[in-house]
Amino acid sequence: MPQQDTSEIKEKIISILRRNGPGLPVHIGRGIESSSLFTSAFLSELSSEKRIKISYMKVGNSPLYYLSGQEQLLEKFSHYLKSREKEAFALLKEGKIIKDSEQEPAIRIALREIKDFAIPFKKNDEIFWRYFTIPITEFKVVEKPKKIEKEKIEKTLDIFDSSKKEGTKRTQKKKISKTSQKERNFFNNVKEFLSEKSTELIDIISFSRNESLLRVKDSEGEKIVVAYNKKRLSDNDIIKAAKKSAEFNLPYMILSLGDPLKKVRELISAVKNLHSIEKLK
Repeated sequence: MPQQDTSEIKEKIISILRRNGPGLPVHIGRGIESSSLFTSAFLSELSSEKRIKISYMKVGNSPLYYLSGQEQLLEKFSHYLKSREKEAFALLKEGKIIKDSEQEPAIRIALREIKDFAIPFKKNDEIFWRYFTIPITEFKVVEKPKKIEKEKIEKTLDIFDSSKKEGTKRTQKKKISKTSQKERNFFNNVKEFLSEKSTELIDIISFSRNESLLRVKDSEGEKIVVAYNKKRLSDNDIIKAAKKSAEFNLPYMILSLGDPLKKVRELISAVKNLHSIEKLK
């Protein structure tokens, strides 16, 4: 293909993006009357030339292509985010600027995945996230009302004995820190186990201090992982996990910090070769 034709096609792609906003190769391809594969090659060249940008978010299996200045238009594609990523997106959009350490583990992970919308920055060695349309200067505005509100609360608390107040603060801080650390350790253990098994974490369906429900994928396909933050599994835990996996019509795997109770191990062993249970007439 002559060089002139190549340049014309690239200019046409730029024109389409300028007119329609962020797009997928399949849609851009229709505009230049070309296949998605051929269009993707041109989009890749334009990206290398720094003339267009590529989103981290994917719609199906493809990212979005857009021009500088069209970042805000990516918002209309936010419904393609995964469940936890949608939750993190909504939380950040509403809060504008949020502190990383104050979020639950699943949200902290999701914030790191929505790179198109969540911009990290540090303040006093603490990680914060700002919504991508919010300027960093607004952080000072947010911090100032918080400081004023904190001073008001502290003045109100002055009616209490100062020694009791300090003791209560230390106890609450210690309790929160301990709980948060336990959650992080539990979730890190689960992630490390999956990584060692070459298992991809697709989605965090739910997560709490005591248990988590994950959707994963390995060489055998997709499955549900139910992780319990406890040393002994009961028959009720297994029944509960089975019911959750049935909702997704997927096989399931259970993780825990220890072995099942003896009666549970015996039951699992007993039903391994069980063909069926029939009722006598």
